[in-house]
Amino acid sequence: MEQTIADKYRASHRRLIKDRLARYGVTAGGIMVLIALLLIFFYLLYVVAPVFKGASLTPGFTTTLTGTESTVQLGTDEQREYLYRITSSGDVQFFSLTSNNMDSTLSIPMAPGIRVTGFSRSNPSERSAALALDDGSVWVVQPDFAISYPNDVRTVTPQLRYPLGPEALQLSDGEAIDQLVFAASAEGSTFIWSDSDSNDLVLTRMSAEVDFLTDEVEWARNDYPLPSSSEPIKKLLLTPDQARLFILAGNRVTVLNVEEGDSPHIEQVLEAAESGAVISDIELLAGASSLMVANDNGVISQWFQVASKEGRRFERIREFSSGGDTRSLASEFFRKSFVAGTADGQMRLFYTTSENMLLSESFGDTPVTLMAFSPRGNGLAIQSGNQLRFASLDNAHPEVSWSALWQKVWYEGYPEPAYVWQSTSGSDDFEAKLSLMPLAFGTLKAALYAMLFATPLALAGAVYTAYFMSGRVRSIVKPTIEIMEALPTVILGFLAGLWLAPLVEDNLPGIFMLMLSLPLSVLLAALLWNCLPRNLQSSRWGELRELMLVPFLLLVGWGAMSLSPAVETIFMDGDARRFVTNELGITFDQRNALVVGIAMGFAVIPTIFSIAEDAVFSVPRHLVNGSLALGATTWQTLTRVVMLTASPGIFSAVMMGVGRAVGETMIVLMATGNTPLMEWNLFEGMRTLSANIAVEMPESAIGSSHYRVLFLTAFVLFIFTFMFNTLAEFVRQRLRDKYSTL
Repeated sequence: MEQTIADKYRASHRRLIKDRLARYGVTAGGIMVLIALLLIFFYLLYVVAPVFKGASLTPGFTTTLTGTESTVQLGTDEQREYLYRITSSGDVQFFSLTSNNMDSTLSIPMAPGIRVTGFSRSNPSERSAALALDDGSVWVVQPDFAISYPNDVRTVTPQLRYPLGPEALQLSDGEAIDQLVFAASAEGSTFIWSDSDSNDLVLTRMSAEVDFLTDEVEWARNDYPLPSSSEPIKKLLLTPDQARLFILAGNRVTVLNVEEGDSPHIEQVLEAAESGAVISDIELLAGASSLMVANDNGVISQWFQVASKEGRRFERIREFSSGGDTRSLASEFFRKSFVAGTADGQMRLFYTTSENMLLSESFGDTPVTLMAFSPRGNGLAIQSGNQLRFASLDNAHPEVSWSALWQKVWYEGYPEPAYVWQSTSGSDDFEAKLSLMPLAFGTLKAALYAMLFATPLALAGAVYTAYFMSGRVRSIVKPTIEIMEALPTVILGFLAGLWLAPLVEDNLPGIFMLMLSLPLSVLLAALLWNCLPRNLQSSRWGELRELMLVPFLLLVGWGAMSLSPAVETIFMDGDARRFVTNELGITFDQRNALVVGIAMGFAVIPTIFSIAEDAVFSVPRHLVNGSLALGATTWQTLTRVVMLTASPGIFSAVMMGVGRAVGETMIVLMATGNTPLMEWNLFEGMRTLSANIAVEMPESAIGSSHYRVLFLTAFVLFIFTFMFNTLAEFVRQRLRDKYSTL
């Protein structure tokens, strides 16, 4: 029945509605994709942004000190509920930070008429202080905070503990001690002191011995004389392991090894003073590996040991500026932060490794004489003149900076500046090393070797399949390769790590012979096929020539692997790995870039092959037929017509493969060894951005620097893929515009 005009109108109207709905749906879908990408982008920025936020100080408790006693030590409890002050008279004053007043004063039980002549602070995390008296005795006291719950109410009670016993230790024979330093541990304590009559130092080592009958702790004492100083001693520092003594005398620092008390020796004399300046203070950073030296011209230098021809020697690593005459230094408990106070009331907070000044505050014109961090590094006690203050410190991520992330950093114990990723350790004083360069390098290295393996195979296979292969065989080969893309990468990673890596290690000569013999075998097979009679080439068997090549290649591969032991025995003394390591000087790891390149190549080949094959096959036949009709050979037609016309699609295929390789996780996670190295060595592993996130995200504390830097690696990976895709689209469009007229 013939349609009426009304029926045609209604059908046309329905098509118009469907077209509009499709157009609106596609547009809405594209907009939603863009919104999703923007949300991911801004969420990553939201998580990452706090790591680049500077430190801030919020004033809190303030009081005016009375009396003539000087302050020996400042500190707080872990919860920042109490601030304590140890005075030169032996009193320990506790100030409540919740009620902003003095809570209590506890006194060391000294005999009447005895005065304090010297003092020493322990490692900040131990919160202990030693006070030397004019009768030659020493008290070691540790402020403590007992927590109880009377009537279900949490109550904190300040108290004093005496780690070495409730009685004073008699060091000298009645002579006043004016220089003192000490360090204590569970195994024993070390005191280094001198009396007022001489400038000679004495090492007193107290060793703890437990009576096996009574379980009482008894202290065995040994005294050892130390080399004398020709100049007046200004300050002594002793490392927590009681092995190394730093003596500030005159305008130099002497490093004395006292690990063996009966054979002390001078390791080094540091000419640490700046030109025309006087050393005003020295302090150890957390971990006691670095020595901070402050000068009265405001320059503060960091020194730590570096391996050299003469052994491990202290070297000047970096410097900071306090902005004035530095009077005091204080270091954080567990991180590499320190504060410097000046004579004109300035206080500056630094982080050594990132070389950042995080904070600068002024406290009037009175000198900042003493400072102390709270145990968690989130508070700061400051004394300037007779003003005692406590302020909350927001300094969550001092170790992160652009220079620490992307430039070489000289870490403690390293012979030179280096790119290092090492986020965790079993040590309390460990410093996280969060350089992203090894991860970015590993990502590019893995992608490069994968593309070197995959691109020639995928593109050559795509061109041959689309242009030369018979339709009968193409209908088998193309779906088979495309199905490979559905293979989970975790399976490829599992096979690469547990099967391919040992296989490559055990048959290294065979693998390289395989890479060389297979292409040559294909060329040889093509030459032999070309020599066969034309009637055989054009027969039904000729259409299956590619499938007939498979057994031949399998035979060649079996032959190369079978010859591997013989080649290894004749040319490599029976051990290819040892030959590569010792003779060629190349480090060999079982899970290496070669294994990753092969395994990831198999994951990338289907992507590149499918897109490139469609691009070549879609070249209009009239272009091919016209070129052949004008007398061009098949090869000339391929290189000068087909490849140019298909170049936008081929380039897109390669860039899609690069994006896939850059973002791959499971293969590199299971087949690389995950070593964050920066070496192009084919036989060494790497760690990529994506694998690093997968490995370390489960163990990172939420909100920590480690956690946020992992999100930063995700952001960097996001930027990488965005740049690759943008570049691919730009070049593809240019190629399309250039060759669209063919």
